[in-house]
Amino acid sequence: MEIKPEGKTTAIISYITIFGTVIAIVMNMEKQDPFARFHIRQAFGLNMLFFILGYFIGYFNSWMISSALYLFVVILWLYGFVTMLQEKYIEVPLVGTYFQKWFTFIK
Repeated sequence: MEIKPEGKTTAIISYITIFGTVIAIVMNMEKQDPFARFHIRQAFGLNMLFFILGYFIGYFNSWMISSALYLFVVILWLYGFVTMLQEKYIEVPLVGTYFQKWFTFIK
């Protein structure tokens, strides 16, 4: 299946913080590109994972635990971003499958 340039651009934008994800969701509402939709869900899930885990890990007040969170999320983000640049439909490890199931409202 051929990846359209507009879909790839939207997917790139989705990985640029939560604001980029929201912009990508709006951009993809009309065209509904399947490649962009897949990666928007992955990026949205990574952002939500970071915020939710960060909320709970913040109570520990430990730089070691906080560093582990950042390392974990950055590795997953890089994996998703690189597979998107390679124009592949590969879910991020451990949680990507859930992101595709949970965020079906992203069309």
